[in-house]
Amino acid sequence: MSRKPDRESLPYRPCVGIMLLNGRGQVFVARRRDTTDAWQMPQGGIDEGETVHEAALRELEEEIGTGAAEILAETVEKLRYDLPDHLLGKVWKGRWRGQEQVWVAARFTGTDADIDLATEHPEFDAWTWVDAADLTALIVPFKKPVYESVLAEFKPIIDRLRA
Repeated sequence: MSRKPDRESLPYRPCVGIMLLNGRGQVFVARRRDTTDAWQMPQGGIDEGETVHEAALRELEEEIGTGAAEILAETVEKLRYDLPDHLLGKVWKGRWRGQEQVWVAARFTGTDADIDLATEHPEFDAWTWVDAADLTALIVPFKKPVYESVLAEFKPIIDRLRA
């Protein structure tokens, strides 16, 4: 029988999250291939020597097939979430307890036709634009506090795009 990892001894994974916004102030979300009821904004690890903005644009390319975005802002503070017990030790080869994320707000500069989920290592099987007010209802419970913080911080940007 394998032992449960000691959460307190595991570090957080350095990560970037991207709130990709269209010209109507709607937020891009995609459904995970491995969990069909889990929708999320693009996110991923920050590589050694990479800036937050470089990581954000790379992750967009890797996850949704396009880097057609202009970075508008980033969160003032890093945001963290812990994996729930049933995922601890199973994802990311058991190396992390959760993620410590810098989030960026980015304006999508392409067209919907530029988005292609059939990437080299596909993570998503569906995507859509949603109103910011509807975003957290789609998100898995353990990520909701982070998403609520991101929405609150980027609300002026969303409102400006909607105007």
